[in-house]
Amino acid sequence: MRCRASRHVAIVAALGWAPPGQAAQQQVERERERQAMVAEQIEARGVTHAGVLRAMNAVPRHEFVPEDYGELAYADRPLPIGLGQTISQPFIVALMTELVDPGPTDRILEVGTGSGYQAAVAAELVAEVFTIELLPELAASAEARLRRLGAANVHVRAGDGYLGWPEEAPFDGILVTAGADHVPQPLIDQLAVGARMVIPVGDQLANQVLKVIEKRPDGTVDTRDVVPVRFVPLRRR
Repeated sequence: MRCRASRHVAIVAALGWAPPGQAAQQQVERERERQAMVAEQIEARGVTHAGVLRAMNAVPRHEFVPEDYGELAYADRPLPIGLGQTISQPFIVALMTELVDPGPTDRILEVGTGSGYQAAVAAELVAEVFTIELLPELAASAEARLRRLGAANVHVRAGDGYLGWPEEAPFDGILVTAGADHVPQPLIDQLAVGARMVIPVGDQLANQVLKVIEKRPDGTVDTRDVVPVRFVPLRRR
């Protein structure tokens, strides 16, 4: 996200009105929780990319979870965001971002916007993020949230993420935040040569593995397995 100067104002506004001293204390507590999250849940578990660690420290995860779950916003666990969808645990968000190997001039595709948290983290590291959400209600709320928080380099579309965003391809990285039973060929086709796709593949909720797919010059791919994961299924229209 680019508009860091306005971020703290947006955070306080989202918390609701409070006396100035109380609002400032809430902000300090959230920042302390976020710093602890990065140090204890992410860096301590092996994520070392300095930019990713900075991004995880910069993006206010509590803005991306329902108010009822605000006290759990910085716990290392997925949380429901409504409509049967979840926000991924912070470690997995950081790991996937590191694995896609983001660069400052990159254009990244995300499949599965959800609340917009993964897109917001990626937006701190790359030039543009194109993110697709199947459910129009989630797409609309994520877009509004990202705009409010100043993530002007994120573009949101409601649609079938399996098909990607062909008119904006090729992409310098692809993040898929829903579990697929196979790697979608349209996404491979839209991956730039030498770029990476990070995608959970396997059964709907069990036996999923986070895979890194890297495209060779001849259009074929190298694949490696990273860790077992559990994501909501990749759905289609």
